[in-house]
Amino acid sequence: MLIGYARVSTLEQNEDLQVDALKKAGCEKIYTDHASGAKEHRPQLDEMLRSLREGDTVVVWKLDRMGRSLQNLVNLMNRFQQAGVNFRSITESIDATTSGGMLVYNIFAAMAQFERDLIRERTNAGLQAARRRGRKGGRKPKLTQAQAKRARELYDSGTVTVNEIASQFNVGRTTIYRALDNTKDEKEKVPGAGRPAPGRP
Repeated sequence: MLIGYARVSTLEQNEDLQVDALKKAGCEKIYTDHASGAKEHRPQLDEMLRSLREGDTVVVWKLDRMGRSLQNLVNLMNRFQQAGVNFRSITESIDATTSGGMLVYNIFAAMAQFERDLIRERTNAGLQAARRRGRKGGRKPKLTQAQAKRARELYDSGTVTVNEIASQFNVGRTTIYRALDNTKDEKEKVPGAGRPAPGRP
């Protein structure tokens, strides 16, 4: 079964051009989204993906109507392959059932991998540069050093519970236990994160 997919970016745009081309290509059913290509989930695309059966062929007027990015397009085509679904793009004359279409697909996959490698390389370079400047990566601590020290003082005083300390700093118990663990003396044994001390809920 030939199944068409059309997308226009706003409700003001008209999908007639795409729909006419898909009907001319022989599509028996056409799904149309009015949504930005940047959106990860599009209702009609999701519905089409759920309805696909082995042997179906997905047809689009143009590649950019299907994928929101090169990687997203490759992921969709991988999904089609795994489900035994074919893919065609009218404007680019791409037919994944032909050797030429598979060549184009493989080129896309290689470009997507190249793009991922570039992003990873830039990310690593940025992290290394930050480390050289004395900055560490990772999530920002929920408590400052001063707050962690104050939490330790309150805990050591024995006058408040861990729950009360957590409430005072508006954080969870696990955060308090982590702060206690980071500020403890070497000889001191503090219960592990998430495990309350005996008599200290």
